[in-house]
Amino acid sequence: MKKTLLILAMVALTTVTVFGQYNQDSRKRVSVGLKAGINLSNVYDSEGEQFNADAKLGLAAGLFVSIPLGSLFGIQPEILFSQKGYSGSGSILGSNYSYKYTSNFVDVPLLIAFKPVSLITILAGPQYSFLVSDKYVFNSDVINIDQQNEFENDNIRKNILCFIGGADINFSKIVIGARVGWDIQDNKGDGTSETPRYKNVWYQATIGFRF
Repeated sequence: MKKTLLILAMVALTTVTVFGQYNQDSRKRVSVGLKAGINLSNVYDSEGEQFNADAKLGLAAGLFVSIPLGSLFGIQPEILFSQKGYSGSGSILGSNYSYKYTSNFVDVPLLIAFKPVSLITILAGPQYSFLVSDKYVFNSDVINIDQQNEFENDNIRKNILCFIGGADINFSKIVIGARVGWDIQDNKGDGTSETPRYKNVWYQATIGFRF
């Protein structure tokens, strides 16, 4: 019985030691991974506009690269397909309307990583977002096709500087991530747009695999 307990204790100690060494070493290795999840997005900074918005779900997916700068710090560039948007209501040319808006972005965050322990990585940094496409779904009979096309083709900013922060939980090769991000620039382009002025804000949850 004593021999059995001793063997089990040695196996457990060896497993913990190997796992701990793997996690510790993983903080010092360059790694590449894929991840996917969801965004819960909305808008803010719409003060002075006849504009109300509710949150909207969207897809987030892409890849990341972890580049260590020692065991505690590193950088983590990512490239993601990211859907943002909102459902909203307001008025244009005296006509009331309601609609859903989906914007498809390519997001490129460049994050500073702080790794106090192997289990947790804290991340923050700037993000460049490029608007690839967008879609409006209108729910008003008073907006005709010409008004709708004018609204959709309106001048909006397509290159947006953002800030993002969050954390990753690292289970060996599995990475669970949480982020919050917001636009630093608004959507108004050169200022001639008739679209209500706003900035995007979003919460992101993902699960990834590190190679």
